[in-house]
Amino acid sequence: MKSRSGTAAVLVVVSVAAGLASAAPRPEASIVRRQASHLRNGGYDFIIAGGGTSGLTVADRLSEAFPTKSVLVVEYGDVEYAPGTFDPPQSTWGSRGPTATRWSIFSQPVPDFDNKTASVFAGRVVGGSSAVNGMFFDRPARQDHDAWAHAAGGSEKWDWNAIYPFYKKSVTFTPPSAVTTQQYGFTWDTSAYGTTTPIYSSFPDFLWADHHIVRDAWRDLGAPVLRECSSGDKTGLCWIPLSQHPVTARRSHSGTGHYLAIDNTTRTTYDLLVKHQVVRVLWPKGKPKSGPPIVEVRSVADNTLFNITAKAEVVISAGVFHTPAILQRSGIGKPSVLSPLGIATVLDLPGVGANLQDHTGAQLAWNYTLPLNFSTPLPDRLVTDPAFLADALVGFNETPARGPYTLANSNSAIYIAHADITSPARVRDLVKRIRRSIGDGSAAATLPADYGDDPALVAGYEHQLEVMAARFLGDPAAPSLESTFASGTSVRLIHLHPLSRGTVRLNATHPLELPLADYRSGSNPFDFDVYVDHLRYLRRMVATPAMQRYGAVETEPGVGVQSDADMVAYVKRVITLSFMHPCCTASMLPRGKGGVVGTDLKVYGAKGLRVVDMSVLPFLPSAHLSALAYAVGEKAADIIIKEWRR
Repeated sequence: MKSRSGTAAVLVVVSVAAGLASAAPRPEASIVRRQASHLRNGGYDFIIAGGGTSGLTVADRLSEAFPTKSVLVVEYGDVEYAPGTFDPPQSTWGSRGPTATRWSIFSQPVPDFDNKTASVFAGRVVGGSSAVNGMFFDRPARQDHDAWAHAAGGSEKWDWNAIYPFYKKSVTFTPPSAVTTQQYGFTWDTSAYGTTTPIYSSFPDFLWADHHIVRDAWRDLGAPVLRECSSGDKTGLCWIPLSQHPVTARRSHSGTGHYLAIDNTTRTTYDLLVKHQVVRVLWPKGKPKSGPPIVEVRSVADNTLFNITAKAEVVISAGVFHTPAILQRSGIGKPSVLSPLGIATVLDLPGVGANLQDHTGAQLAWNYTLPLNFSTPLPDRLVTDPAFLADALVGFNETPARGPYTLANSNSAIYIAHADITSPARVRDLVKRIRRSIGDGSAAATLPADYGDDPALVAGYEHQLEVMAARFLGDPAAPSLESTFASGTSVRLIHLHPLSRGTVRLNATHPLELPLADYRSGSNPFDFDVYVDHLRYLRRMVATPAMQRYGAVETEPGVGVQSDADMVAYVKRVITLSFMHPCCTASMLPRGKGGVVGTDLKVYGAKGLRVVDMSVLPFLPSAHLSALAYAVGEKAADIIIKEWRR
């Protein structure tokens, strides 16, 4: 990839009131620059590859802390309006211009799920995946972070107590009105949140009439009702905030909160270059310990290549698929992966692109055989009742917004520990068999073929399995199953801690395009044991008094599906292979166990290069990833700021 040098100059940022940022983005032409000639001469102190959830958080905090240091974010996408997941059609309430663009990624066929493919999307827009996700703003459990810290080791801590302040700092939560609280029974603890960052979370103004049926069914099964699920303890019934503005109910994302909301009169050194791709990083003479790398950038418009100099650091924050691709194009990765592509290995880190994980799951469905005579509406009213639809559209544009369009997909979920799903003997047996698979080598045999010749990757996977068996499956307070609900006659069961591992590799034919994601879901057979346990537990809810009040009858998998083999066949038929929570492709693990970054987020063996996004997780947490991505960005910024203030 041949390059030429390019330089740079001016930032023009528009000031947007923090409270209205998500509702009224300014014209994009007044916000960003699009050409190398617009950038400032002499390079930048900090260059961030990717203007997504974590990347913009880091950029905002660095430019805030160092007003005399220059910060550049390079983003493939553009500044675009990001509608919520359940906003009405744009034509009914006025255009905001182009809407947020997504990468659509399809995995390689997954053999253990009858060669189905995982379909996952990621943000290709300023704001990244926070601009296109489901707006479900939960946090991991305490056990997730404590296990992460144990697996990663190192001097910088990532346990719950260490990261909790950054969760609080990352978001401003606004409680609902007294009327809404009384109507729906929302609970919360304001001490779990901050008050200053213009990334907003709040509860909706509306719930569908049948929401309470599933909630009451979980209560019938003995699920504890938690006041707040963002403070570390998460096993039970949860009210989950949505990432939306408390007044407008519009999506709140990093593009609005960590770029558009910034006062440009005080941030004259914070630049954003859109419609450009970071191709790779380069070191003088190919020596990664020689200093901060040079960044090679490609114009999406005309394919022009140019270099930008980093004077302090480069932070790669391009996401779970594109971060390992940038590293691999830079010659950082596994030699046997890079060599066939004609890429010389600059830094031998076999964990780059390894350890891919995502949340997966099946579903339970039922029918009601007795009438649902509710005075409040069900979702079909938006289709069958023109007056209700018209009022919903009016309500969405009122101040404050009201009605069904203030509700995204859901703001309710149950999180259940495996010890509550099945018998203690079954849990002990599962943990014992997982540990036995480590000792006899059968766990390693489930890994991708190119793991086998690398002892570090195998050791890292076995290390993860031991941590996960003890701290997730074996911990009676650690969630194993998530099920969200809002309305309707089905619920998803989400396997929170999958044991199977996949890879992300460059596309050999088109190395600048989407990399190849090989999910390999179900390659570790213990995942199917967990699916079966989840399904057996979940189907109990249909028999609860809350659901039998309306004559609930199970339709999927159906009462004829009873054996483990039949349940596995059902799971394979209905599986969702991605809930859009990919992670872990540049993991924070010891280098000798396949790690790519240390606990300081620095790439092993490289000076001036860090990774800050969901690639750095060692394994999936019991949460959707948006709130975590903000917290990781906040903690990363704190680490970098402290280092450069010494």
